[in-house]
Amino acid sequence: MTQALPLEGIRVLDFSTLLPGPFATLMLTAAGADVIKVERPPEGDMMRARPAEFAMLNAGKTSLFVDLKSPSAREQLDPLIRQADVVIEQFRPGVMDRLGLGADALRAMNARLIYCSINGYGSTGPAALKAGHDLTYAAESGLLMQATAADGSPVMPPALIADIGGGSYPAVINILLALLQRERTGRGSRIEIAMADNVHPFLYPAFVSAFGEGRWRLPNDSIETGISPRYSLYRAADGRWIAAAPVEDKFWHAFCTVLELPELIDAPFDDAAATKAAIAARISQRPAQEWIDAFTLADAACALVQTYEEAMAGIDPPSCDDGNFPSLPLPIVPDFLRPSARSLA
Repeated sequence: MTQALPLEGIRVLDFSTLLPGPFATLMLTAAGADVIKVERPPEGDMMRARPAEFAMLNAGKTSLFVDLKSPSAREQLDPLIRQADVVIEQFRPGVMDRLGLGADALRAMNARLIYCSINGYGSTGPAALKAGHDLTYAAESGLLMQATAADGSPVMPPALIADIGGGSYPAVINILLALLQRERTGRGSRIEIAMADNVHPFLYPAFVSAFGEGRWRLPNDSIETGISPRYSLYRAADGRWIAAAPVEDKFWHAFCTVLELPELIDAPFDDAAATKAAIAARISQRPAQEWIDAFTLADAACALVQTYEEAMAGIDPPSCDDGNFPSLPLPIVPDFLRPSARSLA
């Protein structure tokens, strides 16, 4: 007998667009929640312009096109609001209130409703209505100046840390906490997720340095950004890179032993540049895979720096024989694996 998913029976009304909210409700869908995605006619979510991304983000959800400014909108939405457990929205502060769909109005209709708003800067304060996206939130947080290019310029982040790490995941975590709290109190909750604020936990080491040690870090001046030989990137003879993280002494001992550089085992921390140079020179003498095989055998906490294609090739695909991941041919992603989607006119 198939075990029930943890959120089966939970109904979610999703007014969000683009990435943060839809990624959050995708996780809720995967856990068994029934998600209705409310879209603006006629175009719908702007992410529809990127079909593959839209298909992945909204797999398994029901799509409902509603003109939120139309007098008939409430006729369509009110029954869903009364039955919903969770509402997620991603407009700037005040928009849902002007549409008559704010937290107070909806919770007056449904006292058990959990109402989650995802925005850039919160609903109060001078930045509340400021426009922004993942890049601007990362820029303002100080994240982009933690590790810079050789000329001191910031580099474009390769991951959507603010959108997903600062928006989607905090939304899901707090929704789950609110559902647990509702089991105890019988009452819903009002949740606000400010993506710009939520970038800061990713800078925890810099926070500790500033407020625990009284020192503001300079760019590239931390273990996390490669100042330590025990936590850095090294180029092999074939041009491939090795990520070396033998932080603990047992891993460091194994690492230096594989390199045949026993003199580095007790190298002083204040001579990190010389130690890194010695390691770089030795690793440059052999191809990356030879080093990786040796480091793996020695349990030295190292890995090959891979392309995303290489990384995905090494992951076992999800089981496709249980009906949860039927293979659907899409023009833009052939044989793409995703749960089936439904649509309401």
